[in-house]
Parts: sequence; structure tokens; C-alpha cells
Amino acid sequence: MASYLARGARASAGRYPSTSASASANILAPVRRQYVAAANAAIKSNAAALGSNLGAAAAGPALGAALGPAISTRAMSVRADAKSSFRGDSKPFPSLTVSGGAPLEANGVFAESQVAYLDPHKDDVDELKASLEAANLGVVAHFYMDPELQGLLAAVDWEHIVVADSLVMGDAAVRQAEAGVSAIAVLGVDFMTESVRAIMDARGFEHIPVYRVAPQEIGCSLASSAEALEYQAWLQSAAKKDNSLHVVYINTSLLTKAQAQATVPTITCTSGNVVQTILQAFSQIPELTVFYGPDTYMGENLRVLFKTVSEMPDEQIKALHPAHDQASVRSLLERLEVFQQGMCVVHHMFGDSVVEDLETHYPDALLTAHLEVPGGMFELANKAAVQGRGVVGSTANILNFIITRTKEAVAAGKDEKLQFVLGTKGSACPDAC
Repeated sequence: MASYLARGARASAGRYPSTSASASANILAPVRRQYVAAANAAIKSNAAALGSNLGAAAAGPALGAALGPAISTRAMSVRADAKSSFRGDSKPFPSLTVSGGAPLEANGVFAESQVAYLDPHKDDVDELKASLEAANLGVVAHFYMDPELQGLLAAVDWEHIVVADSLVMGDAAVRQAEAGVSAIAVLGVDFMTESVRAIMDARGFEHIPVYRVAPQEIGCSLASSAEALEYQAWLQSAAKKDNSLHVVYINTSLLTKAQAQATVPTITCTSGNVVQTILQAFSQIPELTVFYGPDTYMGENLRVLFKTVSEMPDEQIKALHPAHDQASVRSLLERLEVFQQGMCVVHHMFGDSVVEDLETHYPDALLTAHLEVPGGMFELANKAAVQGRGVVGSTANILNFIITRTKEAVAAGKDEKLQFVLGTKGSACPDAC
């Protein structure tokens, strides 16, 4: 297994090529135009609020250059100005209000810029569809891709487009290959492309190219932390302990996974299955010690989550995993080691000030938090989840919670406003439905 992963990692430069300049330009041209149109609209309608910083960021090379740098430059400027522009209001975060079939209501400068992306021009939609059909190209994109991409992709009537979590992207690529696409384009960071390539190879689709649509490295601070010498030293210390198991987050490179497996027994998890993975491992291996990494926030949040589980009645714990009870969960907490130097810089934004704003301005909101957010935000959402007012877990868990609670309210005929706080990457604000 380790040699296979290492071989895949070494071959990444040749196996995960960028699209050619002409192909990338043709396929993504409508997306770029959509970005330019929305950026210009936001600047014109919010010039006073946005100020000179956004004007400088959006008026220069960002509007006509490569998609990635343009989006990231503008996004940081908009977020900063949107946050500051709301400090004097009763609600500090931008939000979107969804009311049945009515148009989306944008509350705040940043929200207004996002809404513009959700209604792409028909010409752009038609052009992108034609390009994808001509290339017979499947597209798998991560939930965290920018809204200017997701808005346009959602509007295109092409069956081979999927937006999902990291692991599901690979499964979706396989289904697209089975349906006959000629190639796969991955919209996400490099470890996602590696995962898609590895899953495609394992399912017998080595002959189908997997493309990344940018020539430069598409990195991730969390994945990089697992390739540092500190992580290797931590794994070596784990290898010296009897009955050690390394549980590594899927959001890492193939090189990380291969090196880890060569050092200590390793299993990969997702944010959606990590709780069950750890519970199952402790149920099977006596005196096990689990070393979880590289995401420090996620590891510490798992401690909080398991402590909450340990306080549940035994029958509730057994419904979660039949081999566990209060005593066994308390015991595993003593043998759960967490790497202390891994972090996603975006999730790091959910600090104490965000928690204070939520407690002050959104006391009745339904709270959601990804396992990667800092402890304060996670503990707030975890407490809400115990009370039936929230959820903690993966992006898919959050999305399903929102959909389910909304459907329940509609089915009950309730004339009320549900307010959801999205504690996950790219969304530090409440959305009201």
C-alpha cells in the first residue's frame, strides 16, 4: 500500500497535468466573465461602503488575469470591508434570506456580491455547457470553491458536474468515468486531485486523464503541516508505542499517507466518518492508542465530542456504536493523542470575537460547525447540537441538517424564520430561511 501511494505521489507532476492554456481559457472563459461582471456590479452599487481598497483590488489585473488570483484577492478585500461595514449594525455578519420562491435577499455588502454570482448570464451558461460537451469533460468541485464558480456550475445543464466533499469527489469521478467521460477536471486543492487520481486508478480508470486547472501549486496550510519534520517526528514517537494506530485526515497528500504508513499503521478518515472510525478501532484492538493528525482543531474537537458522548446514557452510546458505553468512551479519551501543530488558516478565523458576536447577536440561531473550526466555535455548536439546535460534523452533515430542518418547518406549516449560522470555511455568517 505504501509503495503504491508513494508511486502515485512521485508521479503527480505527470499524472495530474494542468489543462493547456487554450483549453483552460475556453472552458473557464464564462466563469471569468461572470466574475468580472459580478465584481463590477458590486463596485458600482457599493462604492461608498467598499472604499478604495476593493476598488484597487478589483480594477487591476484581477479582472482580466487568471481566475484563481483574481478571486482570492477580491475575496479577502470584500470580506474585510464587509466585516467593518457591519460593526455599527445590530447584526455583525452578512447573510442571505431565502423566502420560498422569492428572490434572495442580501443583507450586507459581502452578501450582495455573493448573490450576483448565483444568477449567471445565459450566454455564459450556454458557452460553458458547449465547452464541456465538446471536451466530454467531467467536473468534480469541492464545496469550498468560490461562489462565482459554483453559481455558474449549478446553472449548467450537464450531468457530469458534481460539487461535494473531498472523498465524494473521487467517487463522483468514478461514476463519470463509468458514464463515458473522456477526462476529469478537479476544482480543488492539489491533495483533492491526488485523491481523485488514486481512486480512479484503483477502480481501473488509469487511462482517463485527471486535470487540475491551474499551472501553479494549489496548496493547503493543513496538508503542508503534515509534510513538516515535526509531523514525521511525532509519527516516529507513535511507532515506538505498542498498539499504536495513526488516523490521518483525508485532507493530506498521498506522500503524507505513504510516509505515515511506512512508519506506523495508518488509516485515513474524513470529517464525516472520523468518529465511527475511532470508535471502531478502539472496539477491535485492546489497549489501543490512536494518534490523530494533522488537524489540531479537529483533534481537540474530537476530545470535546467524545467527552459529550461519555456523559450520555449507555443506551444512547450503544446506538452510536454497539461496542461502547460510558466507561469505554472515557477510557479511549485517555488514549487519544492529537498532533499539536496542524491548522487550516481559513478555519482559524473562527476565533473568540466570532463566538462573542454569535452569543450576543444570534442567541436563537441554529448553529452548525465543521470539525475543523477552533474550539470556541465548536463548543458553542456542540452544545446547541446536544439541545437539538445544531449540528457538528462535515460539510455534508451541515448541509443535510439545514435541508432537514427547513423541510420539517415547511411540512409543519410553520410561519417562522429559521436562522442558521454556518461555522465552516467560506461562511462565517448566518443564513436565514
